[in-house]
Amino acid sequence: MLTINIITLFPKMFSGPFSESIIRRAQKEGKVKINIHDLRNWAIDERGTVDSRPYGGGKGMVLRPEPIFQATESIKPKRQPEKTTVILLTPQGKIFNQQKAQKLKEQKNLILICGHYEGVDERVRTHLVDDELSIGNYILTGGEIPAMVVTDAVVRLLPGVLEKEATSQESFQNSSDKRNAFIQSKGTGILEYPQYTRPRNFRGLKVPEILLSGNHQEIKKWRRRKAVSHTKERRPELLKKSA
Repeated sequence: MLTINIITLFPKMFSGPFSESIIRRAQKEGKVKINIHDLRNWAIDERGTVDSRPYGGGKGMVLRPEPIFQATESIKPKRQPEKTTVILLTPQGKIFNQQKAQKLKEQKNLILICGHYEGVDERVRTHLVDDELSIGNYILTGGEIPAMVVTDAVVRLLPGVLEKEATSQESFQNSSDKRNAFIQSKGTGILEYPQYTRPRNFRGLKVPEILLSGNHQEIKKWRRRKAVSHTKERRPELLKKSA
């Protein structure tokens, strides 16, 4: 079972997202264990101090190394610590994607550190974490929402959380089937084909007849074409990466 430990200054932020829907069910069924840890439990004094002003001057505060190191070291399992991956959520990290989610789901233990304020002491980056991740080229108030995103993306890929078919042909998903036109080579997936459900006719907007035909081979071809055309229209850079 995968265990995800999240170190944060704002533990209450996680109660909603992790107590509903698929994440809640995955925890209840023993597919994943998620622990939320308040960084102030490892504060350097009774006032709960975890940050200080940056050396050299500058605006804002920086998270100190001591609480983060102590929190991580106390959470990391003593047995087989090498099977734990420590990740810092920060705008400076590598962009998180579906391929990264696939790799993380294979881990035994994940520790997610939520950055905050003006960042963390550089010694955390260079001597504690194994990886740094960002969920996009924009700035958030902290690493809590990115930690939720990473957790959600990883947990839904765990065996038994969703039906295999539900995740095997999604946008950005890898595939070993080179004949599949809407999953590109070099590990770069593209957008998923359009989906329709009942009613067949909604305010004059009809479901494409091909989807009602029962001809699964033709439906598959139609989905391939639509997936590629959607990608050309909305995310052409994905096709360029696959060229």
